[in-house]
Amino acid sequence: MIEMWQYDFIRHAMLAGSALSIVAGLIGYFVVARRLIFTSDVLSHVAFPGALIAIILGVNPLLGVFGLALLTALGMGMLAGSSRANDVTTGTLLAWVLGIGVLFLSIYSSGSSGANSSAGINVLFGSLFGIQARVAWVVAIVSVLTAVVLLAIARPLLFASLDPAVAASRGVPVQLLNVIFLILLAITIAEAVQAVGALLLFALLITPAAIARRLVYRPFAGLFLSALLSLLFTWAGITLAYYFPYPVSFCLTALVFVTYVGVVVVQRLLRRRLYRHQARPANAAV
Repeated sequence: MIEMWQYDFIRHAMLAGSALSIVAGLIGYFVVARRLIFTSDVLSHVAFPGALIAIILGVNPLLGVFGLALLTALGMGMLAGSSRANDVTTGTLLAWVLGIGVLFLSIYSSGSSGANSSAGINVLFGSLFGIQARVAWVVAIVSVLTAVVLLAIARPLLFASLDPAVAASRGVPVQLLNVIFLILLAITIAEAVQAVGALLLFALLITPAAIARRLVYRPFAGLFLSALLSLLFTWAGITLAYYFPYPVSFCLTALVFVTYVGVVVVQRLLRRRLYRHQARPANAAV
């Protein structure tokens, strides 16, 4: 561990990965609670066409990712009205985004000279060990700001997530909270592009929150447990990727997947054992 911290790329990866994992764990808890996994998948698909548009226009690909992600989040929030972003709205926007992606991919393929051929791959899969110091600090600052805003609206957002109709009758601005949350989700996904990639973000966004909801029932305890699990998975993934010749994303997703499967299996075994234990007195009485 001491040897690993001597290298700049490890320190940059730890800085960006730690900040990103915390905000992903926090916002992922609400994604799972509000059943917006499909919505987060759509926003992750936005990264690729957004990067292509920016490359064609000759600007930084991250500007295109952030811009298109925010527009898509606003569209889903406004079209959904006072309810959550439903599957019809989300699916319609996904078809539109994929159509844009096909259009600009054809334009990029026909006019590209190959100089930026790896930009799309980096958007999809990320490069945590290749992140630069300036980018790492930008990711950390944006993550902290996003987490602060999310925690500031956590209580009314949780109320609106559990029962939006009752929350609206109590004067909670449900539609505004939906839009703000989708914007925060879009920012989280857009900033994750340069670290872990758009397609592998679910390892930090969904699974730690799903594990936390299985382990604890109190909402705020689950919220912070999700962030803690996401942070520990990131640290373990970076450490394994340093000592073994495997990508960081693979190590991270493997740890997350194995942990989730292990929790599910252990819980099912405990429930079966508890059921058998409760059935024995009844059988003896009979």
